Amino acid sequence: MIDGLATALIIATLVGAVWALVHVLRNRPPNGPMYGALAVLEAALLVQTVAGIVNFANTDRPVDGPEFLAYLIGILVILPIAVLWSMAERTRWGTGVLVVACLALPVMIVRMQQIWELRGA
Repeated sequence: MIDGLATALIIATLVGAVWALVHVLRNRPPNGPMYGALAVLEAALLVQTVAGIVNFANTDRPVDGPEFLAYLIGILVILPIAVLWSMAERTRWGTGVLVVACLALPVMIVRMQQIWELRGA
């Protein structure tokens, strides 16, 4: 885990959730800039996942491997699925899926940090 990146990801996903929520309240579908920002966010999630796998492979700490790796993979698949869903459902409900995805991601990131720190302490 890269702690600074994890913190930045938590903040970015919460900002993304607020941005999507504004679109929901205004009854607008996501637009190009939102999808672009989510693509950048997904790239950062990929960096965190690769770093997490490398750190997990090189650690002597007793980390719960299957759970940690499941969270690492989970943070990679949630956002693309939500984006595809929002592209298929061009109503406020499709944008609402982005809100839920952006709120699920910080919870998962915090849980990964807990798994990494509690088991490795």
